[in-house]
Amino acid sequence: MAEAERFEAVVVGGGPAGLAAAYRLADKGVQTLLLERGKHPGAKNVTGGILYGQTNTDTNLDDLLPNFKEAPVERPIDDYIMHCLGDGKVKTLDISRLHKHEHKWSYSVLRAPFDKWFGEQVHKKAKENGGGILSNVRVKGPLIEDGRIVGVETDELDPIYADYVVAADGATSEMVRKAGLRDWGEPENWFQGAKIVIKMPSEKAVEERFGLGSGRGTAHLFAGDLFSGVRGGGFMYTNKDTLSIGTVFHLDSLADSKVSPHALMDRLVEHPMVQGWIGDEAEEIEYSAKLVPDGKKMALKTPYRDNMVAIGDAAGQLQAMGPVIKGMNLGVSAGMYAADAFIDAKAAGKAGTAAKRFAATLKKSYVQRSLRPMRYRVAAYFGENEFANDLLKWSITNALGRRILKSQWGLKRVQNAMASPRLAMMNPDIDFGYVSLPAAVAAGSGETVDDKGQVFHPRSLADRIAALSYDTDIGKPHIILQDAAPSASGKAVHTCPVSARGFTNGCYRIEEVKTPDGGSKEVVAFDVQPCIECGTCAIMAVTSWEHPRGGKGVQYKQG
Repeated sequence: MAEAERFEAVVVGGGPAGLAAAYRLADKGVQTLLLERGKHPGAKNVTGGILYGQTNTDTNLDDLLPNFKEAPVERPIDDYIMHCLGDGKVKTLDISRLHKHEHKWSYSVLRAPFDKWFGEQVHKKAKENGGGILSNVRVKGPLIEDGRIVGVETDELDPIYADYVVAADGATSEMVRKAGLRDWGEPENWFQGAKIVIKMPSEKAVEERFGLGSGRGTAHLFAGDLFSGVRGGGFMYTNKDTLSIGTVFHLDSLADSKVSPHALMDRLVEHPMVQGWIGDEAEEIEYSAKLVPDGKKMALKTPYRDNMVAIGDAAGQLQAMGPVIKGMNLGVSAGMYAADAFIDAKAAGKAGTAAKRFAATLKKSYVQRSLRPMRYRVAAYFGENEFANDLLKWSITNALGRRILKSQWGLKRVQNAMASPRLAMMNPDIDFGYVSLPAAVAAGSGETVDDKGQVFHPRSLADRIAALSYDTDIGKPHIILQDAAPSASGKAVHTCPVSARGFTNGCYRIEEVKTPDGGSKEVVAFDVQPCIECGTCAIMAVTSWEHPRGGKGVQYKQG
């Protein structure tokens, strides 16, 4: 019988968190294997997105990688601009102070090229110690013997044993669920992000449209009444010669709205202000979507079991700070903490204590402080209810409130509040901050945007799906719909980012079928082929949900 494969450390997932952990481990001489289910790191990954470095830690990516300046980042993000939308008007506020809080550097990134480059650095380093990266491998869960995690199980390989296992397999982590650390949770614990990447005529065109210096970048945010009252907003980030435009919504609010995410995103793309930036020579090149854990509610209090640790989105390590969402930098830091815990435990001759060491370090770190600050917990206790939401709405819609919002004094106070890191970290998850306040600001003090007609036309949902790259695992569906009743699974029809009511080419749709008594009834029908593996239907429908086999399913080129 062949001897089982064994490594000192196995890392599952090739995003920033897993790659950071693997690089640090390998750099310190630990034999490390990283397993990635995509064709290469980044092929399954999506971000908005901005990668941050912060002044309150020495665990940034440039602290880890000596050649970070060679990384294929897009543009440094200098400004953070909020556009309040309401009553057909726009009021623009500069909230860069929030963006620059504890700010060392920040870059817009596209995950497919960035993570691929990062993976190449990891593979080169890990090979020095007999490790490396294996792509096209789906890890289906931890390897458990005698009740303890001792490695990982995959679809493609024999069981792999490890002294230390790092679960960095993203928001839809099978490792974390099968280790019993958390389940899918409720819709209110999640955001859903959807994005398109738009190719501009040139880098110079990006700089001219946005008034940027050579090589510089900017971020624009959008909130108010444009999105049918759904709790969340839109974003637009400048890349080198592309734009990342998208939306992020609370999943429970999206489910209640009965409006599809791609349709809400198109409202942003078709807004006259945004049309002016895009112009008529641009081309949409990729559509993507993902679930994003709300770290305030989903961050694991115990991020380990036995000698397996969870990091990044798999552990819910995402900071939602008002309009700012940070995740990649927290994942990188957590990955470095996880690596250091094993390195130190091994040096002390107590490798089996690594996971507990990691949890202790994480608890004292800026990562944990960022996720669930005490001021948010207090604000949520008193403010996340209909009474508080209605009271706040009344305060800006009565005669005095309207007068204040029209005054320069009032606008300055609103801008300062939106840009305040302290207030952002205690912002309760209610409609007021996402919809009511920005809409009232725009209605009272905004200006009507000159509508010169639609010059850029976004793709239809059918064309977006058709343009994606899939390697379909024929005959082996990774999702099984277990209850086709609309009452059980019907919300997946409009929350799945590749489905919509009345659209028959997506994953989910409503069909009418004959019943044995000669009547008919509506059922939810499902087709796995267009799936982009975001995980939304695992929460919004009754399914058996897992990832496709290694190398199968959607493969992003931008991410």
